[in-house]
Amino acid sequence: MMSAHLPKRLYLLMFKIVLLLAIAIIPLTGCQKPQVIRITVAEQYGLAYAPIQIMKENGYLDAALKARAGGRPYEITWVKLANTAAIQEAMVADTLDVAFVGIPPFLIGRDQGMDWSIFTGLSECPVELFVNDPAITNLRDLVGQGKIALPQPGSIQHILLAMAAEKELGDAKIFDQQLVSMKHPDGLQALINHQGVIAQYTAPPYNFIAAETPGIAMLSSGEVALGEPFSFIVGIAEAPFLADELRRSALQSALAESFAFIQNHPDEAAAQLATSFELSPETARSYLDDRTIQYGESIRGVQAFADFMVKTGYLKRQYNEQELVFAK
Repeated sequence: MMSAHLPKRLYLLMFKIVLLLAIAIIPLTGCQKPQVIRITVAEQYGLAYAPIQIMKENGYLDAALKARAGGRPYEITWVKLANTAAIQEAMVADTLDVAFVGIPPFLIGRDQGMDWSIFTGLSECPVELFVNDPAITNLRDLVGQGKIALPQPGSIQHILLAMAAEKELGDAKIFDQQLVSMKHPDGLQALINHQGVIAQYTAPPYNFIAAETPGIAMLSSGEVALGEPFSFIVGIAEAPFLADELRRSALQSALAESFAFIQNHPDEAAAQLATSFELSPETARSYLDDRTIQYGESIRGVQAFADFMVKTGYLKRQYNEQELVFAK
């Protein structure tokens, strides 16, 4: 009689165990916190990054994420890094999602195996080489005369200098041994005070300040070196971020608001930027108005830089623009 009821008892026992386990699991799953949406954005130094500054101060990215998050928590981290080498290290370490850089260092990173692409332009602006020695009136005079300050070897300033050297002197790498890596503000002070450098290749507002400083003269310009207009700064990200529609679209929307704010509210934009760069609002406004700085998402010059860098050995392989720019 007992053996006849044993299977039923076992069945009931197993049913109770399963039921108890289910009851225990329900509160655990119900208490799980929703995954945080995170974006870490890197910028560098200069007025070329003004839309990033405006986006941060005006809360555009915060608002764009909130509108898309559906109640999920989100977190934005802003970091300022000295050069693209630091940006590349951060992306390799998976501590950075988005960065804004020059096209040549982006190309070098891609050539070294970085899985990143350009997804937007940010700015076009004058990029210029200045010297503090009146005896130097052309590039040939500069050869072997002292250190040339720029953000890093492989920076857009370095490649523009190489382009000018090839055009005027027939040797793209003639200045490579004279380069010294310095952040733009530090390089400008070294140039003005004759502290270890004879020249600096720099961008707004530092080249504007250099141009207004007695004893400092411009020797070469980026647009003349390349031979066409180009994006000075572009936005880059790796494939996982670009495939994430929520985060990518939020960032692109926030950038669009920043571009529009600078265009439609120049006085307010200048006042915000003046604080960041320790300028008077009037000076900041004049820099935005009177100099050829343009902000927007257009991407120009990628193929010209890639072709030159392959030809001169700064890149190992040939690229076409379609494989480098993210297709929205």
